[in-house]
Amino acid sequence: MFNKIMKRGHRKGSKGELPDSGAYGYAPPGNRNSGSVSTSNVVVNHASRGAPVQQQPGGAVVAVAPPSGTIETLPLFKDVAPSERQNLFLRKLQICCFQFDFSDTLKMVREKEIKRQTLVEVVDFIQSGSGKIMESIQEEMVRMISVNIFRCLPPASHENTGSENVDPEEDEPYLEPSWPHLQLVYELLLRYVVSPETDTKVAKRYIDHSFVLKLLDLFDSEDPREREYLKTILHRIYGKFMVHRPYIRKAINNIFYRFIYETERHSGIGELLEILGSIINGFALPMKEEHKLFLIRALIPLHKPKPIAMYHQQLSYCITQFVEKDYKLADTVIRGLLKYWPVTNCQKEVLFLGELEEVLEATQAAEFQRCMVPLFRQIARCLNSSHFQVAERSLFLWNNEHIVGLIAQNRNVILPIIFEALEKNIQSHWNQAVHGLTVNVRKMFLEMDVDLFEECQRMHAERESRARELEDQRELTWQRLTAAAQGG
Repeated sequence: MFNKIMKRGHRKGSKGELPDSGAYGYAPPGNRNSGSVSTSNVVVNHASRGAPVQQQPGGAVVAVAPPSGTIETLPLFKDVAPSERQNLFLRKLQICCFQFDFSDTLKMVREKEIKRQTLVEVVDFIQSGSGKIMESIQEEMVRMISVNIFRCLPPASHENTGSENVDPEEDEPYLEPSWPHLQLVYELLLRYVVSPETDTKVAKRYIDHSFVLKLLDLFDSEDPREREYLKTILHRIYGKFMVHRPYIRKAINNIFYRFIYETERHSGIGELLEILGSIINGFALPMKEEHKLFLIRALIPLHKPKPIAMYHQQLSYCITQFVEKDYKLADTVIRGLLKYWPVTNCQKEVLFLGELEEVLEATQAAEFQRCMVPLFRQIARCLNSSHFQVAERSLFLWNNEHIVGLIAQNRNVILPIIFEALEKNIQSHWNQAVHGLTVNVRKMFLEMDVDLFEECQRMHAERESRARELEDQRELTWQRLTAAAQGG
């Protein structure tokens, strides 16, 4: 509780914070008072990059304010000759390398605002395409971005309170107090990556494997605004820097492995899966063995962790994309779902049934036949679930025409497996809606094949008769044992 109170104390953004909007979660540059910053920027004359630092409690490193008398006023870009703008750009980058302690909103307010306005100018300068940026300045820009965004993330709420993962819809997300600055730095990185002026042959020297790996580490941020920017930027890097693609996929793999088999805690699994959904959509056919192994070793095991509800929608999309790309993978996916099928978590079962319907929608007859026996044994158990949502969701499978067509083609195998479950629901299920849906499914089978239905009915009656006989024999045996014990 104390941790929540402390976090909420920082949730109000400053007045200068930019609104989140746009398709990728960032505000259009045109809404950022482009070219209308009235306060002049400042720059430190002496080695600002080597500014002294102080170690704060908790390990955070904060730059110390520069000594007085070492600051000079800088003009705006529009107020200098074009030939001087590259040098001015470099000097403004040096200002932006200063970091501040945002836990104290009253500390160094003027300096924080100067940096924010400088970042606005730098972003607008890149966005305006005022000329190709020299390679040396690109290096400084990426270094400034790294100084600002690559940091130790604060402890997650569960690390201080010991609580389990909570539903993100029920708990307010933690908001990064330095976001008014961080958002602008992320915007600058995004504009740099997507700019047609950015030469990938040059940029890949600075946007390298180390940089990408550190970006991926930031996906564990609890601030959803930061994860949204990271998702957009990493996706654009993947699209523009082809040399990084295998490395990015491997690094995401490793994050998933750590999440599945070690921690079961990570804030950005959903965003990483969104990126992968787009990547999978672009896979060429025939699909590489590497991609199939990724499905088997990483995506399917992601059904195992307890907090699957936080990312299931994105996971289901990725899984379905694989089956739609290569229908022969349907059997592998369905057997994988059955392997990780929840035993006691009913809400998770409902999610699995919804995903199963999407996979079956893309499944062909040959693949369906390979897995239909274990599949409908599981569905029969779901039909008899005392949790009405599980039973109801499994009965909804018969509302899908494609699935009904597959069932009809293989009714000789499927009906004997689930007939007993249908009869049991009609006789004794407590929920009226489940009872009504079961009657409809039973009627559907009767209309499909009367002879098969009657045969199943006869066999079911025989099984029930044998079960009653066994019960009668068991009761008789107990009576004899009781009599013998009393007579002894």
